[in-house]
Amino acid sequence: MPTVSVYVPEDLYRKMKQHKEIKWSTIIRQAIQRFLKELEEADYRLYVLQRLAEEGEDAEELFEI
Repeated sequence: MPTVSVYVPEDLYRKMKQHKEIKWSTIIRQAIQRFLKELEEADYRLYVLQRLAEEGEDAEELFEI
């Protein structure tokens, strides 16, 4: 598995060190996965909107939250 280095401010690092029971690499990996999923979903929504626009449909209200 590839390794990625993450730099954090000193104060954040000190707080993380107070919780040695937590596997921070797992937390970071999960955060990256969530972020990428959100990006993929946003890309898919944009793709659907573009396709519907090409077909003359107005689908903006479908993705309003």
